Amino acid sequence: MKVSDAMTRGASIARPDETVREIARRMAAEDIGFMPVGDHDRLVGAITDRDIAVRAVAQGRGPDTPVREIMTPDVKYCFDDEDMAHVVQNMGNVQLRRLPVVDRDKRLVGVVSLADGALKDSPEVVGIALSGVVVPGRAAAA
Repeated sequence: MKVSDAMTRGASIARPDETVREIARRMAAEDIGFMPVGDHDRLVGAITDRDIAVRAVAQGRGPDTPVREIMTPDVKYCFDDEDMAHVVQNMGNVQLRRLPVVDRDKRLVGVVSLADGALKDSPEVVGIALSGVVVPGRAAAA
């Protein structure tokens, strides 16, 4: 199965100039904790609810702080035509539960999660990957 068969299309995308308050409200309304950050259709980063807590609130930044100041700029991603089992295995290796998905022109086209892999591809492979994500003592990732 290809990533394009499992990913969420039309996922919410943050803009670098949006404020932490705006993104936090969107995350709350949509019950999500991760958003790719796109400048038009180009992936420029990612922001999580943890980024908001650790890089904004804990550092005393205000709610009008632009996303670009607290996002993770060096974000991992996958391509929409990659094999889902391979991507899920990589997600486990680098301890990520979600990845932005881009096409071969590097345009942002969606988001894929370990849950997508479990629901649409191979629960067994995802279980192995998830065990890699939750191993204590490994470097945490966005």
